[in-house]
Amino acid sequence: MSATKLYTPELLAATLELVQYPPLENAALHGESRSPTCGSTLAMDLSLADDGGIERIGLTVRACAVGQASAAVFARHAHGRCAEDILATAERFAAWLEDEAPLPDWPDVTLIAAAQAYPARHGAMLLPWKAAIAALSTRTSAR
Repeated sequence: MSATKLYTPELLAATLELVQYPPLENAALHGESRSPTCGSTLAMDLSLADDGGIERIGLTVRACAVGQASAAVFARHAHGRCAEDILATAERFAAWLEDEAPLPDWPDVTLIAAAQAYPARHGAMLLPWKAAIAALSTRTSAR
């Protein structure tokens, strides 16, 4: 597969959306993730609604275009999602990357699906889900 098919105009445009999610001051929850393959990192701040769903999200992303687009896809559709939904999607996403499950049911995830053919990008694709799980687990461990 050529890089041209991986770095589509839509994927590259999604990277620009990250400016809409600056880090949150005094965020109740914070999580970080790092790709062991490429060293990309993502820090995530979250605030939750009373029902436990994600209300606000802040991101600091230092990743390739695939990692940035993955963060944008996550952020676009994270509002209202609960910890269980995030964890289930992350597990299915990881299994899909290994050809062990269908693509997870998350809107716009097809935007980054071509990167499945590039194992070196898998860690970057999982960054937002892993950071969200880390952030949400600080909430559960604090109880």
